[in-house]
Amino acid sequence: MGMTMTQKILAAHAGLSEVKAGQLIEADLDLVLGNDITSPVAIHEMEKMKVDGVFDKDKIALVPDHFVPNKDIKSAEHCKCVRQFAKKNEITNYFEVGEMGIEHALLPEKGLVVAGDVVIGADSHTCTYGALGAFSTGVGSTDMAAGMATGKAWFKVPSAIQFVLTGKPAKWVSGKDIILHIIGMIGVDGALYRSMEFTGDGIVNLSMDDRFTIANMAIEAGGKNGIFPVDELAQNYLKEHSKKPYTIYEADSDAEYEQVIEIDLSKLKPTVAFPHLPENTHTIDEVGEIAVDQVVIGSCTNGRIEDLRIAAKVLKGRKVKKGIRTIIIPATQKIYLQAMEEGLIRTFIEAGAVVSTPTCGPCLGGYMGILAAGERCVSTTNRNFVGRMGDVTSEIYLASPAVAAASAVIGKISSPEELEA
Repeated sequence: MGMTMTQKILAAHAGLSEVKAGQLIEADLDLVLGNDITSPVAIHEMEKMKVDGVFDKDKIALVPDHFVPNKDIKSAEHCKCVRQFAKKNEITNYFEVGEMGIEHALLPEKGLVVAGDVVIGADSHTCTYGALGAFSTGVGSTDMAAGMATGKAWFKVPSAIQFVLTGKPAKWVSGKDIILHIIGMIGVDGALYRSMEFTGDGIVNLSMDDRFTIANMAIEAGGKNGIFPVDELAQNYLKEHSKKPYTIYEADSDAEYEQVIEIDLSKLKPTVAFPHLPENTHTIDEVGEIAVDQVVIGSCTNGRIEDLRIAAKVLKGRKVKKGIRTIIIPATQKIYLQAMEEGLIRTFIEAGAVVSTPTCGPCLGGYMGILAAGERCVSTTNRNFVGRMGDVTSEIYLASPAVAAASAVIGKISSPEELEA
């Protein structure tokens, strides 16, 4: 029996000719990632190990992004811990305020992850880099510490689910709608510890930003990782952003999948995940009358330039409804600058939105948009658990940038088509 993409990558990094689902392996790491919340724990664990430095100062990325710029004394101390560790160990890829961004948008932009890599990060959305044909997955801070010290990690080789994507999405349907549709279909544990491998001729109709979004939310279906084939579009992205050599792995024709799910992208509609799980999905025509108090467009899921362009297209020449707080968060400094040069920032401000420096901020209830009791938010983030963005009685509705922007204008969860009518 052949191997999947993920299994081939893991076999190569374990020095094995083949691996099988369920097999325990030790694999070499190409990159270890941490942020301002998870890194201090890993750093303290490394201190307990009494190891002499890191395995490779060029293969560790430290990105303060959750509570940055620091929101309080505790977050400032966390960042100070990371900063001192980076300086002591001469970490090449430490990104201070002013050069930072949301980690899962920043690392591909900086060319730190390429096809065929094995990447671990002490953040669950590290699975984002599967859009580039890498095996990337979130781990705990202790595993991050071991990875920084040894350059290796233990894995149980995952089995896989194959998602065969066909057709072309409609005008306002994006990668966010596709992954919400999938999560709604299989549930938040439907791919538990499995590799979600996306194939099919419909992939050619997905931009790189669409693919990053889909891979990013593989964890919301319980997936160990999400991964896309490395086609011409992906190769062009890699060549534009990175000087690192990369390896393209393709699944064998007789690769074994636990399940094969076919999805016709042309039949999908804008999709919204209702509280309090990403699997609680409804298409836009099923939403009904749901008034909102706040809209957030950003995060590691939907803060990229294409997301901002879509939001600006909806908001151009329109005004946010009075009383609706609308917060736009470009994912990196480069994206922020590009949005400014393209006039998107002006569009947002003229529409009545505010624009934040890059930060995870409101996504995890950090700052820059915390919800009070009973408030509702349409957000392009990835989780809508109880109390995720504030008070436990608040509600989060996950949606695409297009739906979020239209909702800001109309004041209730809406499709951009309602503005075109």
